[in-house]
Amino acid sequence: MPNESLDYLVIGGGPAGLQLGQLLQAAGHRYRILESGSTPGTFFRTFPRHRQLISINKVYNGTSDPELNLRMDWNSLLSPDPELLFRRYSKRYFPRADDLVRYLADFAEAFKLDIAYDTRAVRIHRADGGFTVSDQHGADHHGRRLVMATGLTRPNTPDIPGIETAEDYSVVPTDPEDFIDQRVLILGKGNSALETADSLVETAAVIHVAGPHSIRMAWNTHFVGHLRAVNNNFLDTYQLKSQNALLDGHVLSIEKADKADQDADGNHPYRVRFSFSRADEVVKELRYDRVIVCTGFRFDAAAFEAECRPELVINDRFAALTPAYESVNVPGLYFAGTLMQQRDFKKSTGGFIHGFRYAVRALSRILDERHHDRSWPHRTLDPDPSSLADAVVERTNRSSALWQQFGVIGDLLVTAPAPGEQVRYHEEVPVDYTHGSQLTQDHDYFTITLEYGPDHDKVDPFDITVRRTAQNSVDDAFDASYLHPVIRHFRSGELLGTHHMAENLENQWDDPEVHHAPLAAFFARELGVRPAGAGR
Repeated sequence: MPNESLDYLVIGGGPAGLQLGQLLQAAGHRYRILESGSTPGTFFRTFPRHRQLISINKVYNGTSDPELNLRMDWNSLLSPDPELLFRRYSKRYFPRADDLVRYLADFAEAFKLDIAYDTRAVRIHRADGGFTVSDQHGADHHGRRLVMATGLTRPNTPDIPGIETAEDYSVVPTDPEDFIDQRVLILGKGNSALETADSLVETAAVIHVAGPHSIRMAWNTHFVGHLRAVNNNFLDTYQLKSQNALLDGHVLSIEKADKADQDADGNHPYRVRFSFSRADEVVKELRYDRVIVCTGFRFDAAAFEAECRPELVINDRFAALTPAYESVNVPGLYFAGTLMQQRDFKKSTGGFIHGFRYAVRALSRILDERHHDRSWPHRTLDPDPSSLADAVVERTNRSSALWQQFGVIGDLLVTAPAPGEQVRYHEEVPVDYTHGSQLTQDHDYFTITLEYGPDHDKVDPFDITVRRTAQNSVDDAFDASYLHPVIRHFRSGELLGTHHMAENLENQWDDPEVHHAPLAAFFARELGVRPAGAGR
């Protein structure tokens, strides 16, 4: 029924669209998901090109606790069905993309989600106090609010003269036999570039991977979008002198020569002018048989009419979002899924299923709070410091949301206006949303997050000469570099106090003397004295 007016139109039937659809349906809202493909998860039918996901699927964790298992499950969506987990589709640590496609199709079917397939949005405009989306068939779909869950679908092609003659990651052949004895240049230094390079190591004669920025390793930065170990075999071939190399600098131009101008043996048709950034900007002309562009993707805003086109940021790759995941310039336009990572770009896990599944659940609660007069779920606690510490210790030792969305999504303790009254405990609230929201208005409040230490990405984690804070060290907990709980006290957005719980090798922050007692003392101090300045 394309012409009926809905509470929500969701564009995109990938993981985020399905997750939001299930939550909207459970809340009783009228919604429809518009999906351009014939099945859910169209993106994953093509990407990653070599079909191995970099999202882990650790099935055996020594526990039957479903919440703890979600810490090691980066592919499942959140569901009231305890059986609807990705681990039932694959036991591989790095599973195949085709297994994810099967899982997403079953998820959509299990909940009978309202999805219009083969429906591609070609025009989006304001109408009747909401949004109208016109599809390629000429049908119009109306919703009071619009949620973009399309992901990043447009190639992020750099502005280089001649780049149109190169092959894009989305279409380049994946059969290594197609590159036998060839010289190959790969533009980009992320996972798609190194995934491609790794696949060609056995057949290409020479592989150069080029880009202006240094490679950043995920094990160092804790951002899982940086280069993963599963894709870094190529680095071995570079450093161990196997005819491959990383080129640091800028491609100035790409020229594909006519056949008459190629080498005598007919090879190396590409001439690439390259400026080396670590060799005093030396410019060389290099010759290749193939040039492959692996420079990522960006949000495609082409369907939006001018009056509702979202403002773009980060080199126009993402829409600019408020803490509520709403467009900063188009009221009623929200974003779900990997597009949410604009809020924590290259800092946490918002660009990946294991991160954004929690952000999408938070978005559903924000929508309920803002537009349906439904308060954020909470429980009440006795205000004594020991009870508060009990709740925090229990949650930080078990929560998968705080674990996955470190530093971005946290729990929230909101104090009562009068001494002795019950304290509200809200779970999984985006930290930036807490400040200034109605949840915390006219109250003191505490955020509870899991975080890495300051400058955790500035040191080599494998360098044993670098001094680290001892685990379970109460006095040095504020300087811990590994993941650990952090509790902050705020009033009207102003930071009043901070407490770091000591890090622990096995992430067990439940020692009565090391973790609980110092935390209870912090609550007693903050609730009793109300210091005016920040403290530890």
